[in-house]
Order: sequence, then structure tokens, then C-alpha cells
Amino acid sequence: MLTIVYILLGAAAGTAVGYLIRQSIAAKRTASAEATAEKIIQEARSKEQQLLLEAKERTIKILDEAKRDEQSRRVELSEFQKKLEKRESLFDQKILELQSEQTKIAEKEKQIDAAKARLDSMADEEIKKLEAVAKLTTAEAEERLFKQVQERHSEDLMGRVRKLEQEEADVIEAKIQEILTPVIQRMGSTVVSETTTTNVTLPSDDLKGRIIGREGRNIKVLEYLTGCEILVDDTPGMITISGFSPIRRQITKRALDKLLKDGRIQPARIEEAVEESKKELAIDIKKAGEDALFQLGITGIDPKLVQILGRLKYRTSYGQNALLHSIEVAQISAMLAQELGADVTVAKKGGLFHDIGKAVDHDVQGGHPEIGYNIMKKFGLPEEIAYMSIGHHEDKPKTFEAVIAKVADAISGARPGARKDSVEQYIQRLEDLEKTASSFPGIEKVYAIQAGREVRVFVRPQEIDDFSAVRLAQDVARKIEADLQYPGEIKVTIIRETRVIEYAK
Repeated sequence: MLTIVYILLGAAAGTAVGYLIRQSIAAKRTASAEATAEKIIQEARSKEQQLLLEAKERTIKILDEAKRDEQSRRVELSEFQKKLEKRESLFDQKILELQSEQTKIAEKEKQIDAAKARLDSMADEEIKKLEAVAKLTTAEAEERLFKQVQERHSEDLMGRVRKLEQEEADVIEAKIQEILTPVIQRMGSTVVSETTTTNVTLPSDDLKGRIIGREGRNIKVLEYLTGCEILVDDTPGMITISGFSPIRRQITKRALDKLLKDGRIQPARIEEAVEESKKELAIDIKKAGEDALFQLGITGIDPKLVQILGRLKYRTSYGQNALLHSIEVAQISAMLAQELGADVTVAKKGGLFHDIGKAVDHDVQGGHPEIGYNIMKKFGLPEEIAYMSIGHHEDKPKTFEAVIAKVADAISGARPGARKDSVEQYIQRLEDLEKTASSFPGIEKVYAIQAGREVRVFVRPQEIDDFSAVRLAQDVARKIEADLQYPGEIKVTIIRETRVIEYAK
């Protein structure tokens, strides 16, 4: 029991001693930390004072520099202000001098105006005196003078005019030949005129009866489905398809070839053959459009527009195939554009599509130039290309490329054999030409010759002198250009002669 008590007392004493030792150690550590902190604070204060001194020194330097800059700027501003004041004084002096000069000029102008007024008054008085002496007004005197000059020098004036016109014509003609000759030589392709009939060869004349059918049943069905007239006459081994639409004639010919090859000629089979021919023709039309683009090296055209272009293969204008004509115009336009420095791509595309409206002018209301313009705009072609559909029919196209297309169209259409007129159209064109030329006063007779390429006008010599004949030729040419439509150009020849007849008895 005592042992336990001693143990407990020892433990308590040890705990107390340990506690005191810990307190002593802690006090020493606290004192050491406070000393360290005090040292750090002292060092920080020292550094702070040093930094403040450095900052003050820098501030003083900056202020000194700023004062020096301000002083130098003040000096510069003072000098600049002195210069401005000097310039202002000079400027004011110049203004005063200019005002003085203006005043002098205004006074001189007044003096000149007064002198002019006196001169005009003197001139009017002089003219009145001259009119009183001559008993003629100024206008009458001028008219008489001009008339006398014209009478005395009309031959000289006429010769001068003719010489100038001839020199100008020679220069223009030489330049035209220089440009057009190589172009036309490169386009020397064969021209074949289209007709309004198509012939179908038969293996035997016995097939004519089968084509006609009992009571004409077969031929009536075929004509109804195709819209063409089938002529069965006494010509051996041949029948003729007549119609103004080349597409319909082609469908009829293809259908007849199928019927003759198959041997079954009856209404049901005729209907099948016509439908098959329409499908085949649609494929052929598309291929024709693609071949035209390939031939010209044109890409990026909408397939629907290519289909419309191919329809021109079965369209004619005065017997000339419209697709071949369009290809030819595109090629000529491209060559002319290259020679003249125009846009070759625009000229070529515009030349190819200039008559695109003719492909659908039977189905769409309006003239083919406006139809073609709307088609090209619908398929996204640029304005300068679409305009050429309208521009090649205008007297003065707005763009250079449209002028080129107009010239190329005339070259292609005016080539020998390219187009043909019916007898009625030909006679009507000659009559219109003679009527237009004879509408001027002083004309005795008019003759259209050279297939309407030249008009010869005989004038009454007592009414038309040589000088007036030159002006009359120009007036007749302008009226023909304004009133008539014709391919190529028409030569106007004025003939004036004086015949003196006397009889020896």
C-alpha cells in the first residue's frame, strides 16, 4: 500500500517537474522568436527608408527632366507663334494686294464692257446703213452670199466631199478587209440550205398501199399524231413528208423507218413508233447541244439550257440550219473579238446563244430576241451575254461584244447559199426596196438589182445637182437602214445625167 502511495507521489512530482521544464523551454523559444521578429522588423524598416530615399531621388530627377522639357517646348512654341504671326502679317498683306488687283480688274472689265457696248452699237448702226444702201436685210444678204458661193463652187465642194468620202471609205475598207478576210477564210465551211420537205425511200411501191391503209386509216393516224402531211404520189420508190416544223418531219421519218423495218403497219403500231421516235429525238437533241458546246470548248452550261440549244438543230431561218448558224456565229465572234481586243469568252457564248429564243418561239409568246434574253437570265448567264440576244437586232448595240455578234450574224447569214427566200418574199423585198428609195423628191426611176444587193436611182438633173446627189445617196441609205430588214448590205447608186439632143435636117 505504501509502495503504491510512493509511486503515485513520484509520478506527481515528475509531472510537476516536467511541466516546469516545458514552461521554461517555451519561454526561451518565445523570447528567441520575438528577438528574431524584432530583427526582421528593424531590417524591413531600414530597407523601407532606403527605398523611400531612392524613390525621392528618382522623383526629383523626373521632375527636373519634366521642367527642362516644358521649358524647351515653351521655347519652341514661342518661336512657332512668332513664325505664325509673321506669316499672318504676310498673308494679310497679300490679301490686301489681291483685293486691290481685283478692284483694278473689275474697273477694267467695266471699261471693256462699255467699249464692247459702244462697238456693238457702232456695228449695228453700220449694218443698218449697209442694209439701207444695199436694200437687203442681213439674213437676205447671207442667204444670197451662200447661194452664190454654192453656185460658183459647187463642183469644187462636190469634188472635195467625194475625195474625203473616198479616202475615208478606202481606209475603212482596207481595215475591214484586214480583219474580216482571215476570219471568213477560216470559216469557209460548206453551206446546205434546208427545205420544208423530207423524202423517205421505200423498198417497194407495194408498201405505199400499206402505209395508206384501208380507206386511208393508217396515213390519217400518222398525220394526226405527227402534224405533218404525207404525200404519196406516182414517184417510184418514194414518199414525201411535208411540214414547216423540222422536228415533226424528223419524228415522222423516224416513225416510218421503224414501221417499214418492222413490217407491221397498223394504228396501234403507228402510235408506238411515233412515241419511240419522240424519245429517240429527245436524246438526239440533247446530244446535238452537247456536241455544239464541245466543238466550241464551252463548259458549265445548265443541262436544260443544253437541251434547248439542241432544239435549234431542227429549226431553220430562211432555209439555214439555226444550230449550225449559231455555232458559226460563235466562232466568227470569237475570232473577231480576238482581233479587236474584246472579251473572247463573252463574244463566243453570246454568239452561240444569240438565237436561243428561236428554239421555243413557237411555244412562247413574244419575239425571239426577248425570249432568248429571258431564257439566258433564267439560267444564270451574265447580263453582257444575255443582252446579245437583243443587241444583235438593235441598230446601235450598247456593248462592243454585241456589235461583234451583230457583225458575225450578218456574215453568217449573208454568205452565198446560206439562206434562201421564197419567190413571193424575194419579190416583196425588191418592191419594198424600190418603194423606199423612190420616196424622195427629184427621183425619176428606181431599179433594185443584184438580187436586192444594189439599188440604182435615176434623178432628174434639172432638180438634183451633183452636190445634192451626194446628200441624196446618204439619205436613201439611211432610210433603207431604218425601214427595211435585209441580210448583208445594200449599195445605193445615184445616177444623174444630162442629155442634149438635136436633129440635123
